[in-house]
Amino acid sequence: MLIPQLSSTQDAALSSALQSLIDDKTKPQGSLGVLEFIAHRIGLIQQTSSPRIDRTAIVVFAADHGIVAENISAYPQSVTWQMVENFLQQGAAINVFARQNDCALHIVDAGVNHDFGKRVELIDRKVGPGTRNFAKEPAMTAEQCQQAIQHGMDLVAAMPVDVIGFGEMGIGNTTTAAALMHKITGIAAAECVGAGTGLAAEGIRHKQQVIEQAVAHHAGIEAPMEILQTFGGFEIAMMVGAMLKAAEQRCVLLIDGFIVTSALLVAAKLQPAILDYCVFSHCSDEHGHRRMLDYLKGRPLMQLDLRLGEGTGSALALPLLHAAVNFLAQMATFSSAQVSEKSA
Repeated sequence: MLIPQLSSTQDAALSSALQSLIDDKTKPQGSLGVLEFIAHRIGLIQQTSSPRIDRTAIVVFAADHGIVAENISAYPQSVTWQMVENFLQQGAAINVFARQNDCALHIVDAGVNHDFGKRVELIDRKVGPGTRNFAKEPAMTAEQCQQAIQHGMDLVAAMPVDVIGFGEMGIGNTTTAAALMHKITGIAAAECVGAGTGLAAEGIRHKQQVIEQAVAHHAGIEAPMEILQTFGGFEIAMMVGAMLKAAEQRCVLLIDGFIVTSALLVAAKLQPAILDYCVFSHCSDEHGHRRMLDYLKGRPLMQLDLRLGEGTGSALALPLLHAAVNFLAQMATFSSAQVSEKSA
């Protein structure tokens, strides 16, 4: 398995050309706020002063987690496969929002503890029936971790798109994401752990203790791939591969909430330049996501108090990306509209 080698999108000449084009539009400089930042970023990613968004997709990766044996979730593990069925029946929030935005939606079985049989609408990349309990042993073998990453890279390689949004489903995966965050960033576990699917205060404290004890149990694990193998999930590892390949293909990476951002933490440790390709759709209401974003110096587009996952934040952010490239392409300039500019 070869990890894509990413280069920065920074290009001084193109950056200046994009900024001049943005500033020449018929508006006070900076008055379109974050939309100007998005337009500039997408232009650098696509290496053009005329960026376009013609093809968008959201990929939802689903998997189960052995850590649920530690009683860290308000919901039983069976909800993972039941929600995958809901995705396939077009009944979930992500189905609604993807359809609303004319966005392709792909559902991937990365490692759900359920036999779905052969389903045309489900991409089967099952590495195993869920990870092992990382409180006791590494969540994955090295081979499984590499296989999941490779699957993610291969999936994206076959998707000719401009923007890829990432989503996930997996009971227990906020615990996995919090453990990854704690281990990679060094931020205290108490700052990483939240309610997930709806734990009360006592459940959150228990989740924190499980993570702290697991990290102590696996002392000495420091390399990013080892951290992912030890504490990660199949869906998270698959997203790591998908993100790296998407950046290599110069796609815009539309980052969703807490679990998706934990995958980005790993990917950024492997290839720091990946952050140049990311647009952060929102700041999740899941405790710890704001700290993740601060650590990555990420600028979220929205604050909607979301904590659903599934890629819903990514889908809701798509109109903002379209607005950014559209104003750059279609809005008049001061000279073309014969509008007087600000006097010196």
